[in-house]
Amino acid sequence: MKGFLSWFRSSTKLKRWMLLILVGIGLTCYGVSKFILMQEMSFMDMGIIIAAFVAGFVMIILGLIYIQKRTLEILIEADVKSELVDIQSLIFNKNVYDKGPNVVVIGGGTGLNTVLQGIKKYTSNVTAIVNVSDGEKLLINSREEVDVLRAEDVKDSFIALAHDEVVMDKLLNYRFDIDALKGVSFGDIYLSAMKDIYGDLADSVEASGTVLNITGRVLPVTLDRVNISAELKNGTIIENRQKIAEAVWDKVSPIQRIYVTPSNSRPAPGVLEAIREADCIIIGPGSLYTNILPNLLIKGVAKEIKESKAIKIFVSNIMTEPGQTDDYNVSDHIKAIEEHVGKGLFEFCICDSGEIAPEFIKRYNLKGADVVNEDTKNLKGLGVKIINKDIAMVKGNYIRHDPDTLAATIVEIICNDLKYKDKQNDPQYVVLNSKQKETKKTEKEKEKAKNYINKEYKKQLGKRSRSTAKSKFSQKYNDRIQAIKTSEENREENIRLYETSVDLYENKFLKQELSVKKDSPNKIKNKTAKIVNKIAIKPKNKGKRSK
Repeated sequence: MKGFLSWFRSSTKLKRWMLLILVGIGLTCYGVSKFILMQEMSFMDMGIIIAAFVAGFVMIILGLIYIQKRTLEILIEADVKSELVDIQSLIFNKNVYDKGPNVVVIGGGTGLNTVLQGIKKYTSNVTAIVNVSDGEKLLINSREEVDVLRAEDVKDSFIALAHDEVVMDKLLNYRFDIDALKGVSFGDIYLSAMKDIYGDLADSVEASGTVLNITGRVLPVTLDRVNISAELKNGTIIENRQKIAEAVWDKVSPIQRIYVTPSNSRPAPGVLEAIREADCIIIGPGSLYTNILPNLLIKGVAKEIKESKAIKIFVSNIMTEPGQTDDYNVSDHIKAIEEHVGKGLFEFCICDSGEIAPEFIKRYNLKGADVVNEDTKNLKGLGVKIINKDIAMVKGNYIRHDPDTLAATIVEIICNDLKYKDKQNDPQYVVLNSKQKETKKTEKEKEKAKNYINKEYKKQLGKRSRSTAKSKFSQKYNDRIQAIKTSEENREENIRLYETSVDLYENKFLKQELSVKKDSPNKIKNKTAKIVNKIAIKPKNKGKRSK
């Protein structure tokens, strides 16, 4: 009885369609009874009877259609939010959830995990293709070396696809405090043990999906030991992945190209098959040169993506990455990928169009990062459809993609494709569309909260910034940028004066007037300013004497 009454809760939204059916039955019965009992009938009476019968019949049909559709949606919602419906009272088949689209996500780092966290709520058919770094030898008890597999992207993907991300994060990233294993995480030991048991990294990672009970699966892009190297525009070669960004800063030269060695590295079993069977392929977000491109440079991966009939989406980064994508726009990211693997890899590009508080952007600016701008003019010639969404959020002190909004945007693209193919009644469409409605409600609440915060911030700011600079940040917060620039100019002027003082110290004419070794920098600056003024008026004095 309790299970039966659960169908009449307000959350089920079934009563409206039941009422529609009852009204339809009433109108139909009214029309039939009026027709049978009436002895004489005018045209007006005939019209009323026909209208009542037709209206009632249409209401019954619509009520039956929508009550069935809503019943299927309830079953879908029950898998995500079990508190909405008593599962035991329903005929529930998890295959409905398993009929979601096959989604392949390629990348690494925080960006990849963000996509996985959001998309796993819509389908269990998720495949994450990631890089695997080399193993590392750790010294145990100062005597014995043990090989430990460092596979950060694999571990992070397990966490993102877990049913309880917090618990999985604590488990895999737990670091032992005992002397023998100090600094080693449980995840490193676990993956090394699984590799020893199965004898193959791909099989061990595949089996881990069942052991850890994650949604979807994780695949290493290759089983070969590859090295990621970079060639800078000045010809410098960096063969250590971890030192690429540092070398770019030191050499003051951007990256010309990235490459993997050996160049004929083969994809791991299942990678090409997953791409081939995918309904949607998502590339990014993530570090362009160290997470995204290395996956695409593995033999056959880019070729398989181009030949795939799946929906292909590139998710743009929100912020640039110092030492990798300095001053890059959205088009620069896409062009860099095309220069490495050719054109035709994407159909859609999702860009952030939201507003972020300048305090957080300023923190990134101080580290050399800035907002990735959407340069519409350059993007038009690339043959990629741009989708603007407010997908940015602040998590702690970092600017991240909102996993729910990003996943909803991706699902909207898939739903539109299914509509185009006239598959509105397909279970896959019903699953996605139902879940998307729930996400949109959450999005509206987030948007209201975000707008409120922005309004309060603008009130405190006192006035809106002028759109005089190129970047999104500078367009909205020009006054702050000018203040930062002024302080930077003052700092550079002080440095220039100090350097000038050192140069002048080497000049015999001023050697006695300027004692650099004894004086402090402030005294040097003051003396230098006086000396420069003297030098500036000296030619005039000489001119007067000659006269």
